[in-house]
Formats: sequence, structure tokens, C-alpha cells
Amino acid sequence: MVINWINFTPVRSLAGGALIGLSAALFMLLNGRIAGISGLLGGLLTADGWREGWRVCFVAGLLVAATLYVLVAPLPPIVVRSSTSTLIIGGLLVGFGTRAASGCTSGHGVCGLSRGSIRSFVATSTFMLAGFATVWMVRHG
Repeated sequence: MVINWINFTPVRSLAGGALIGLSAALFMLLNGRIAGISGLLGGLLTADGWREGWRVCFVAGLLVAATLYVLVAPLPPIVVRSSTSTLIIGGLLVGFGTRAASGCTSGHGVCGLSRGSIRSFVATSTFMLAGFATVWMVRHG
């Protein structure tokens, strides 16, 4: 494994993680809801989802924050080494896993683990082990 020291940013990464944790905690405290992106976005895609303004604001906030970041700091170059079909299959598998686990890494990994949820521990462990196995098979298989 080779670390790209030019793009190695532990302080920014720690600050970003702290902000994610703080925002998830504030969202739970102020709204009584878990900040799981798949559930928020899935609810937005239903017929009544657009009537729930908080969902629209949450997703809009994600898009605005990303746009503001790009205006302040340049992104590192993005290099995709997979074929389009591999990306599509991977996306479908992630979507299937998210539905099967009743949540995604933000819902289970950030919010569920911080609440001590056993179900979230199992789901996050499964996500991580599947990711480790996939990387190992792609690189060594």
C-alpha cells in the first residue's frame, strides 16, 4: 500500500469527521430523526416526500455545501479505474445492500453506532467486511 502524502490530510479529515458527528447529533437533538442519507433521500423520492420541507432542505444543504467547498478549495484529481459496467453493478449492489440493511453507512455507521445500536453494529460490520473482501478480491483475485 502506498500513501499519497500530497493528499494525506489527517487534520482536515478529523475536522470533517467531527463536523459530521456534530451535525448528526444536532439533527437528532433538534428533529428527533436519524441523519441517514438513504432514508432521507428515499423518503424524498416518494409521492409525499416533497411535502416534507426538512428533507428538501437537508439534501439541498448537501449539494450547497459541496458547491461551496469547491469554490474555496480545489478537489484532488479524480481518477476512475473501473469500467462503466462495474460502476453500475457496484451501485446496484450498494443500493440493494442499503435496502436489505434498512439503512446506509451514515445511518448505521454514524448515527446507529453512536446510539449503541446492535443492529447498526452488525450492519456496519457487514458493510466493512464486504468492502474489505471486495478490495482483496479485486487486487489479489
